[in-house]
Amino acid sequence: MSRARGCDGVDGLLQWSDAVPPVHVWGQVAEPSAVPALIAQLRPCAFGAGQVIFAQGDPGERVFVISCGKVKISLRGPGGLENLVAVLGPSDLFGELAVFDPGQRTGTATAITDVTALWLDRVTVCTWMAEQPLVAERLLELLTRRLRRTDDDLVGLISSDLASRLARQLLLLAQRFGTREGDALRVPHELTQTEMAQLVGADRASVNKTLQDFVSRGWILTAHKSVLIIDRDALAHQAKTTTTSDM
Repeated sequence: MSRARGCDGVDGLLQWSDAVPPVHVWGQVAEPSAVPALIAQLRPCAFGAGQVIFAQGDPGERVFVISCGKVKISLRGPGGLENLVAVLGPSDLFGELAVFDPGQRTGTATAITDVTALWLDRVTVCTWMAEQPLVAERLLELLTRRLRRTDDDLVGLISSDLASRLARQLLLLAQRFGTREGDALRVPHELTQTEMAQLVGADRASVNKTLQDFVSRGWILTAHKSVLIIDRDALAHQAKTTTTSDM
């Protein structure tokens, strides 16, 4: 399998299995003796930046866990408007709805960067859930967390202005991908300006204007597909602001 630069592949993923909760779904089952058999059924795959992994409307047949890289999950409405609903990275699981609903994919998964991942087909996952109840429990926990996140996002769209939504998303991206740079936090989100706008439910021009406002206030610095968060407390305060009007 070709490997994207900087990716650890299968070996790297298995090294994380004791520390990263989402991977427990795959590698930490009720009986330790069962782990090698489960790991043996994982299949590696790789996708180039911009490649569609699966599209909305495709049959749901596989569940993926990311070894290296970033993946975006997007939804396209009846009018063709695309909304970005999640940005995922190493150890994150996606496509898991296929396990519980074998119908069509409800969203599109696209590689933001070069991606290496592991996958299991739906039948194999269902077999493991029947034989190892902890696998089913962990998948349900994951679905519950994502449903709660979706509920929070819907509330934010209704009750928060653009500045608050953008501040919240920057903090969420920082929590997932941020690394320390002195007293600041570097967030290599890898998103284009259009994708950032899709993430917060606004147009590109308004998002750029709001980002520049954050810069002028000394809260952040922007760079190509990354943000340096200087004043996290200010962003957190802004994220909690609720209003019914946008900037």
